[in-house]
Amino acid sequence: MKNWVKIISVSVIVIFSLEGWLFLPSPSKIDVLHYDLKFDLYPDNSLLKGDVLITCLVLDKSTSEIDLDFYDNLKITDLRVDGKKSEYSNSNNILLIKHQGNEDTIKVEIIYEGTPKHVGFSGFVFGEFNKKNVVYNLSETDYASSWFPCNDVPSDKALLDISITNDSSMVSVSNGILVGTSINNGRKTYHWRTGYPIATYLICIYSADYVTFSDQYISQDRNDTLPIQYYVFPNQLKNAKIDFEDHPKYIDFFSKTFGEYPCIKEKYGVAEFLWQLGAMEHQTITGIGSNFVTGRKNFSEVYTHELAHHWWGDAVSPASWKDIWLNEGFATYSEALYAEHIGGAKALQSVMLSKDKHQFKETLYDPKDDLFGPTVYDKGGWVLHMLRRETGDSLFFQILRTYFSAYKYKNASTDDFKKICEQVSGKDFDKFFDQWVYNGKGIIEMEYGWSVQTAPNGYDIKITTRQTQDEYNTYNFPLDFKISTAGDTSIVKTFIVNKRQNDFEITLKDKPDNIEPDPSNWLLAVFKKIK
Repeated sequence: MKNWVKIISVSVIVIFSLEGWLFLPSPSKIDVLHYDLKFDLYPDNSLLKGDVLITCLVLDKSTSEIDLDFYDNLKITDLRVDGKKSEYSNSNNILLIKHQGNEDTIKVEIIYEGTPKHVGFSGFVFGEFNKKNVVYNLSETDYASSWFPCNDVPSDKALLDISITNDSSMVSVSNGILVGTSINNGRKTYHWRTGYPIATYLICIYSADYVTFSDQYISQDRNDTLPIQYYVFPNQLKNAKIDFEDHPKYIDFFSKTFGEYPCIKEKYGVAEFLWQLGAMEHQTITGIGSNFVTGRKNFSEVYTHELAHHWWGDAVSPASWKDIWLNEGFATYSEALYAEHIGGAKALQSVMLSKDKHQFKETLYDPKDDLFGPTVYDKGGWVLHMLRRETGDSLFFQILRTYFSAYKYKNASTDDFKKICEQVSGKDFDKFFDQWVYNGKGIIEMEYGWSVQTAPNGYDIKITTRQTQDEYNTYNFPLDFKISTAGDTSIVKTFIVNKRQNDFEITLKDKPDNIEPDPSNWLLAVFKKIK
C-alpha cells in the first residue's frame, strides 16, 4: 500500500499516516484451506449479501467450538457445518461456532447480509463517480472480516474462489483469473479464482462502470505470457493508457531482479477506485486512486511500489503485522531500484534522499501505532539500502532472490529475513538488526572534523567522528569519507565506526582541501561539521 497526500500548489508528495490501529488477536483453532465467496451487490441500498463457504482444517480436535473473525453488525441468516445447521454466537466481531465432530477437515457455510462498516482506511465502500455506482474495498490490516467471515490474520493464507453479482452494466473484478460470467434477470456474475495462496487483506472486489484495455508480459523463460489488464473509469481511458504503458517494463525489471513474477499463471492488473490517498496491492489486481491517473506519468513510483508488493507482501507475506516493514520497506526500496535501473546511481541517491530522515519515532520491527508512517516505509527502505552497502551488490541481490525463493507463497518474519542475510553473506547481522530494526529508533546523528599535520611523506590527517543521537547509543557502520585535494582530485576512504567517538588517521601525499562524509549517501544519518 502507498498512502499519499498531494499538495497541489507545490507538487510535493508527503506520507499520510493513520494512527490508532486496533488489532484483535485471533484465537483461531483452524487453518483455512479455501474460501468460496459469493457476493450480491446492491449499491443503491448499500447492501451486501454474502454466501461464504470456508473449507478449513481443525487444529484442535478436542475443541467444542471453532472461531472466525466476523463483524457482528452483519446479520447471519443461515450457518451450517458440513451441511448441518449449527449453533453459533457473534459478538465483539468474533464468530464462535459449535463443533461436535472429529473430522480433520470441515466446511462451514455462512449466509448473511447487511451494510459493512467503514473501518481502517475505508473498509468496504459503496461509492459513486459521475453518478455511477462504484464498489471497492480496502481491508488492510485486519478488516476483511468487516465484509466476510474469515481467519483475518496474514499468516493464514488460503486458496480462493470469488463470485461477484451486480447490475449487468457493471464490470466486476477480483483476484486471479476470470473463470466465467453469467447473466440472470439483468444481473451479471463474474467468477474469479486464484490458485496462489492469498492472505485475507489482499482479497478484493472492484465493481464499476469500467472500460478496459490490456497489455502483456513475456516471462523470463519465455514459456508464459502474462496478461496485464486495466480497468478504468470511462473519462480516464486516455490518461490511463499513457500512465499505465510502462507496466511490462516494470514487471520485467522486478522479475529479473527478484525472481519471476509470482502469479505468472494468472494476471497482473490495475483497477481505478475512489480512494484518493494512494493505492493498494490486492493480489494480481492493484487498486489505484483516480487522482493518480493524470496522463502525465506523475506517479510512476506509486505503480512500481504496488507492483513490487506482489513479491514483497503478496507472495512473501508477513508472519504478523509487527513485520510490516518486510512489505512496505521492501516496496519503497523497489521504487529506488527501478529509478536506479532507469537513471543510474544519481537517480538512486535522489530517491533515497527524498525519503524522510527525521520522523522515525518507533522501532522498525513492531512499530506500534506508526504502522503506516515514515518509519515503516522510509526507514524500511533505508535499512535495505544500508544492508546493500554492508554486503555489496552481488550478495545483496542474492539475498533478495534467496529470500523470495525460500518464502514464496508463504509467510516470513523479520528473523527469517535476518537468517537469510546471514546464510547468504556468511556475516553476523546481530548488531545491524539490533540497531536498525529491533531496538534502534531515529537515525545516526554525527559530528565530524579533521586536522592536518605535515609529515615526511606528505600529510598526516586525523578525522574525528562523534555520535550525538539520544535514541540509540552507538551505531556500528562503514563510513566513507571523500577527501578532496589540490588540483581537483579526490579519493574515498572507508573506516569502520564502532564507538560513540572514533579517531581515524591516514597519510596522504597531497594536502586535503575538504573532507566529506558519506559522499554517495549510503547512510541514514545527518552530519554536522565541528567548527
